[in-house]
Amino acid sequence: MSEQQPARMSVDPADLPAAAPDAPACPTAPRTSGPAPAALSPEAEAARRAALPEVARRALEEADARKAAELNLPRELGGRDGPEPVRYGDWELKGIAVDF
Repeated sequence: MSEQQPARMSVDPADLPAAAPDAPACPTAPRTSGPAPAALSPEAEAARRAALPEVARRALEEADARKAAELNLPRELGGRDGPEPVRYGDWELKGIAVDF
């Protein structure tokens, strides 16, 4: 007895949807973001924040307060040079970077 194989499906490339104009040739490559958006004037920023829900306004106010707060950390003795490794998600030890 011979079993029939199902017919292979073929796709006509003309039937596929077109990619977005800014889509990269390689799917893992980042898209070009174009020019950065212009900063809002203080009046426009205040109007934008006023239109937000109360919870979102409070979160933005707390974030602004944290950014403005001065860190009063003691001087670290014998620590590593450069940015804080924990903040950036990796730690270099003897030339090996370890994510954690």
